[in-house]
Amino acid sequence: MEVVAVRRGVVRSVVVAGLLVLGGAGAGPAGASAGASAGPEADVAYHGQVALAHGRLRIWLVPENEGPAALANATLRVRLSADLADRQALAGGCARAGLREVVCETGQLPLHGRGRHVGLVLDLREREPEVVVRIDTWWNGGATDRNHANNEHVVLALDTGDAYAF
Repeated sequence: MEVVAVRRGVVRSVVVAGLLVLGGAGAGPAGASAGASAGPEADVAYHGQVALAHGRLRIWLVPENEGPAALANATLRVRLSADLADRQALAGGCARAGLREVVCETGQLPLHGRGRHVGLVLDLREREPEVVVRIDTWWNGGATDRNHANNEHVVLALDTGDAYAF
């Protein structure tokens, strides 16, 4: 099991690249223009668990690539329905992207292989009875991904400590 552990400067450059791509006309969530195929084709997928207990959200996931091409890197995005606490101890390779958002590098996604396991422990600003967690690909280097069903997830986590799989 490999855990995300890369320099923060690398994450910032990926975040900036994603912002530049998203600022362009017609950019979608993964940075590809509608109707245009600018790069390789890949099928990024995320599988994992979400658990909420006492105002602390735990997320563990594994990025995968079903191909047909490998990716050098991608950035996944985690969006919440509740505000994050001001201070967060984020895993290496992850950065805060807003009041309710965190982005993390996946690392290399080989053809029919897995990226780094990503583990997040996020403190909420206030304790909530439930939180909606949205996970998707924020940046993928311009690759085309025709199957968004396996990389766009919405999970409702109740404040019970139970793990919800996606």
